[in-house]
Amino acid sequence: MLRNTRTGYGSVAILFHWVMAALIVGMIALGLYMHQQPLEEPATFQLYQLHKSIGFVVLSLGVLRLVWRLANPAPGLPEGMHPLEKIGAHLGHVGLYALILLLPVSGWLMVSASPWGIPTVLFNVLPVPHLPVPAALGTQEQAETFFKLLHEYGAYLLIALIGVHVAAAFKHHLIARDDTLKRMVSTRPAKADS
Repeated sequence: MLRNTRTGYGSVAILFHWVMAALIVGMIALGLYMHQQPLEEPATFQLYQLHKSIGFVVLSLGVLRLVWRLANPAPGLPEGMHPLEKIGAHLGHVGLYALILLLPVSGWLMVSASPWGIPTVLFNVLPVPHLPVPAALGTQEQAETFFKLLHEYGAYLLIALIGVHVAAAFKHHLIARDDTLKRMVSTRPAKADS
């Protein structure tokens, strides 16, 4: 069962969800850890390069996941959900998708704006060019500060949205006792529609 149906997610959507969840949680943990390390240490430089490399993987998978989602609409929300819960679910998913794309791009722009000019080399193999930074943001230092704040506060917002997302999944599973969580761990609910 590769594709989504009206009743559940296919294996491609499930794989995207869990691989990206693991990568994003790892990136958040790595980002928080790196932020505490002294910048002048060579090990810290390697952590930043790893963070950037995985960030490009997240960006690529995020784009592919969005394309897959557009070609394979998600199953409907459970019957009987309150209309405000439905709006919250849609807004939460839009927020998650937006941040999955915004955070890697803001990080790339932050590195591109940096007056240090440190290159990004994905997994020490593939060089990635810097992006052009809008002149309207002022000096390189001002642009770097802007994108650094955008990246940092975006990460905190992502942490909050992930917390709400996980809480909502458990609420559906433990309180509402519907198939919302089951649909993201198994293709069995999707097969009920085939």
